[in-house]
This record gives sequence, structure tokens and C-alpha cells, in this order.
Amino acid sequence: MQFTLALAMTPPERILPLARAAEDAGWDSVCFPDSVFYPEQVSGEYPFTPDGKRFWADDSPFVDPLVGMPAVAAATQRVNLYTNVLKTPLREPLLVAKSLGSIAAMFPGRIGLGVGLSWIPEEFRWLGQEMKTRGKRLDEQIEIMRLVIAGGYVEYHGQHYDFDRLRMEPPASPDHPVPIYVGGHSEPGLRRAARVGDGWIGAQVTPDSLEPLIAGLRTELDAAGRAGDPFEIKATPIVPATVDDMAPLAAMGLTDVITVPWYFAGGDPNDFQHQLDSVAWFAEHVIHPLRDLEITP
Repeated sequence: MQFTLALAMTPPERILPLARAAEDAGWDSVCFPDSVFYPEQVSGEYPFTPDGKRFWADDSPFVDPLVGMPAVAAATQRVNLYTNVLKTPLREPLLVAKSLGSIAAMFPGRIGLGVGLSWIPEEFRWLGQEMKTRGKRLDEQIEIMRLVIAGGYVEYHGQHYDFDRLRMEPPASPDHPVPIYVGGHSEPGLRRAARVGDGWIGAQVTPDSLEPLIAGLRTELDAAGRAGDPFEIKATPIVPATVDDMAPLAAMGLTDVITVPWYFAGGDPNDFQHQLDSVAWFAEHVIHPLRDLEITP
């Protein structure tokens, strides 16, 4: 099992120190969420809370993932980085591919892309994108980004995106293709992840809710003829930060725990020193002891 430090709603000046602390403590990855802007009034419901309300304040900072990832990569040596998740249907795929390919070329083998749909109607309307086609467009976007960042001349003729032969330089390193992780708890989301993803990213999950999701992924992987392929399963588990609580998740098939340790270590979760200390605390009390266990899904 791997562990990812989530830098959601982190003040910009804390991102690099926290990422360095994670690398020093032995975390595997750092991930960035995506929020382009905060509509004062939202006509949709947030899908991951019981009441459909956002749980973050309107002034919560969200550093652009495609800016934050190369900044952290340049300030560290080993830790991997990915988006969790980039709301790709809000963007033109060629522009995302340009940024992604450049970052991956500069930091080969360390960059991944998590993609999701977005649930906010105002984001689509004010960015000039169509919300009702977001799923089908994401399917095409994944195909386009894989083609373009692999290098050489490519063309694409789909229902929503169409272009003749072009090439984009620099591409990602051919020895280090960029993995794409697909988000979503719905049946279409699981099916998309199994069909075209290198892995799946979930949001907050309890063990009881995670088990059927993993079972669904395995069913869809089998249906797609990919049952034996490498496939990552990433999520934020709602369990105490202990080896005893994390080990069953590894046995269940979770391959990457995405978490924010300063909510588990006691103290003020908004205090910067406490955040730094909790990164090391979590590694000492959970990550390293869990790695000493031999757990087979």
C-alpha cells in the first residue's frame, strides 16, 4: 500500500515545505485537487456529503494543479505527484496535454493525471463548456491526451473533438508514460476507469462503502478483458490512522491511501507546525509499520 499526502485547501506558502516533509518522512506521493473558482451560489449538489453542501469555505485556497505539481517536483527529488482530480471536461484537452506533457518531460516517471467530471453547473456555463456531454467528452479527452503526450504526429476525429495531424513537443518520456486515474463512484465512472484508466480514484469512503466499489471495479475490469492488468485503486478512507484500521483496506485491494494527517494527530489542524509534525507522525505510526507487514489482497 502507498500513501499520498493530499494538499487540498493548503495555503500556497505551505505547499513546498509540506511536500518536502512528506518526502523526508517516506510518503510516496503528493496530490492536488482542482477548483477553478467558487460560485457564490451553486445550482448543483455536492455528491459526497449527505446534504449535498460543500464543506469548504469560500476562501479556501486551491493552487492550480498544473502549477503546483511542477513546483513541488522541482523542490523535491523522489516524491510522485498527481491530480486528485483535474476537472478535465472544463478544459480543452490539447491545452491540458501541452501542460501535462511538458511537466512529465521535465520530471519523468513522477507525474500522474487523475481526471473527473465536475458537478458544478456554473463551472461549465461560465467556462463555455457543455455539462451534459461531460462524460463522453472525458472519454475522448483521455484518448487525445494519451495520443498527444506519447509523441509524434497524431490526429483525432471524434464526436466532440476533431483535429488533423499535429505533434506537440516535448512529449512525455517514452520510458515513463503518464498514468491516468479515473475518478467517480457511479457505475459509468467505474466502467470508464476499468475500460481506459490505469487506476481509479475515489473520494471519502468508509470500509463498508469501499468494498462494493472495489468489487465493482473488478467486475468491470474482467468485462473489459483487463482482469490481469496492473491497476491502482486510490481513495481517502474514513478510518482512524492506525495500522489495525489501515491493514484491512490493503487486504481489500486499496493500493493508495490519500489522506490529510493533521486531522488525525491531535492539535490545531490549521497550525503550520502541527501540519509539518503530523506528516512525520503519520509516517512513523502508520506508513512504516504497515510496510513491515506482508498483506495480500
